[in-house]
Amino acid sequence: MNQQRHFASDNNAGICPEVLEALQDANSGHVIGYGSDMITAKAKKAFRDLFETECEVFFMFNGTAANSLAVGSFCAAHHGVLCHRFSHMETDECNAPSFLNQGLKTIGIDGPDGKIQPVALEDVLKGRREIHASQPRVVSLTNATELGTVYASHEVAEIGDLAHQRGLAVHVDGARFSNAVVAADCSPADLTWKAGVDVLVFGGTKNGLALGEAVVFFQLEHAAEFLYRMKQAGQLASKMRFLAAQWLGLIPNGKWLVYAQHANTMAAQLATGLAAIPQVELLFPCEANAVFARIPTSAVEGLYKLGWRFYTDVGPGGGARFMCSWDTTQDDVDTFLQDLHDLL
Repeated sequence: MNQQRHFASDNNAGICPEVLEALQDANSGHVIGYGSDMITAKAKKAFRDLFETECEVFFMFNGTAANSLAVGSFCAAHHGVLCHRFSHMETDECNAPSFLNQGLKTIGIDGPDGKIQPVALEDVLKGRREIHASQPRVVSLTNATELGTVYASHEVAEIGDLAHQRGLAVHVDGARFSNAVVAADCSPADLTWKAGVDVLVFGGTKNGLALGEAVVFFQLEHAAEFLYRMKQAGQLASKMRFLAAQWLGLIPNGKWLVYAQHANTMAAQLATGLAAIPQVELLFPCEANAVFARIPTSAVEGLYKLGWRFYTDVGPGGGARFMCSWDTTQDDVDTFLQDLHDLL
């Protein structure tokens, strides 16, 4: 087995070559700080070209702060954010939304395969108590979801229409947005602002960046005070060009899609191989770069002894999660499946 790669997380992969080259290109001479530089401006233009609209773009260090500040830009202290009960915001961000936005509450909604259904959203909105309860202000979707599924553009649009009718903003946690675009087989615009999304957190760390996410506002007025939020939260990079430059290694040349497609393909092949093993049960549809499966405990222990790493505490169902990355190889998949066969 290759000890340098495993399936624990796409965060564990290294930096892709194009991003390293972009960082090296940016590392020359003195450049104005805090985002007032030509490299950052060029990266923002790349996003505007990608989304085919005059969006406002901010580069931040990580997804937890990016999601928290993005939803908070629409909220007052008595507001709530509606999200899936297995969303990252609800289960894995250590109350950061309420910490960075005093009083803000996340409200978990159930739904099959990690996705919010419009009928469930309607039920929550009908059941709210005026004055006495947190008032919903934002609907947060995760695309691709924490369970490896993907909202199609028409599904986003249905929720977007409902949310806007009720005076709610729509946020997308796109930590794996690249993988979702590939799976949904549509343009970034079709999966976001054309479907009613107000703000997107576009993840880069899981698709070849060293660090960093991009917050994309599709209505400029919503971004008016976002820099102040970033500064207060310690997210305004002094050497902003190095956060921004990374995206120039991925977006203009289309590598963001190439790497996402590769990760999705590897996950699909892993899912197919696991489904062919009688003792293994797939738990959710494999639509992006994650595979969830229930495998015998003895096999889990044996795989760990062989050096494989994966999580067994993500989502419902008591299964294991296997994440494929931009650098997962066919040999990784084949060797893992062979090791599992041998253990069973």
